[in-house]
Amino acid sequence: MSIRNPKQALYEQFAAVAKALGNPQRLELIEHLAQGPRSVDALAGKLGLPIANVSQHLQAMRRAGLVTSERDGKFINYSLVDESVLAAFAAVRTVAERHSAEVERVVRVWFHRRDDMEPVSREELASRMNDGLVTVIDVRPADEFALGHLPGAINVPLSELESRLPSFESGREIVAYCRGPWCVMSFEAVAELRKRGFSARRLEDGLPEWKASGLAVKCNA
Repeated sequence: MSIRNPKQALYEQFAAVAKALGNPQRLELIEHLAQGPRSVDALAGKLGLPIANVSQHLQAMRRAGLVTSERDGKFINYSLVDESVLAAFAAVRTVAERHSAEVERVVRVWFHRRDDMEPVSREELASRMNDGLVTVIDVRPADEFALGHLPGAINVPLSELESRLPSFESGREIVAYCRGPWCVMSFEAVAELRKRGFSARRLEDGLPEWKASGLAVKCNA
């Protein structure tokens, strides 16, 4: 079959991928799938959406080449095809952060009120972890922690943070992380820890970006 206008044909396909990304629920699905493979049921529970809706989103993402699926018994688990999908999400996010007035307003009004300090970079945290100078807490739910986490991190889901405070060493810096750079849970955790007198900061992004950069990740068997 001949292609009269190959450039136009390519741009149509590029646009199809961009269209598949152009939905807030699909972006949230990418955030969750970046933690590890998930079934439709599990993803529906995470997003609080009907299974049928999540399935439709995943099918659209699969047609665009963003996700792949594999059967595991009676379940079908979905995964990102590779790290380029997370990179595409990051590129969209970067453009919005730099040029969207509404994004700037939300960050200023909500996120900076909870934490306006410079976050810890991946490189700095890796160095401080190697030197044993910091306590790292993963504030994601236990099921996400089991899929992969920073070596030596302690799983302290945000809902359990208050009850776990007595176990933290006074005077030792705590670094919290979760799903990504704008994950609400790490901001909330850092705000609560500082309110209770702890020295606390958050990682600049989350587990997916840590893994994508080639740093070590531990999975629970």
